[in-house]
Amino acid sequence: MGYVVVLPEFGLVADPVVGIVTTAGESLSPVLDKVAILEASADDLVNMLSGEGNYVASFPGREKTLAIGGSINAFWYGLAIGLLVAGVIAFQLIKVS
Repeated sequence: MGYVVVLPEFGLVADPVVGIVTTAGESLSPVLDKVAILEASADDLVNMLSGEGNYVASFPGREKTLAIGGSINAFWYGLAIGLLVAGVIAFQLIKVS
């Protein structure tokens, strides 16, 4: 029985009898390198929830940037929504009087 070619650029084939993906005489190192990059990016996405830490694609010394940026963003959105609500209430009071 033959193999089914999965990724010819990396030399990956599937064995339909056993049901596994394996190499056809080539190394898996290019695939493992890309998986390592993907894992680092996934870890960064999960670590962004805490807002602390140093990330793969960031420059050194920017450990608290997400927390500071998030607090500034929340301040301005809160200010805008608060002023909108205060303006609606003020216009309703003027309209009723």
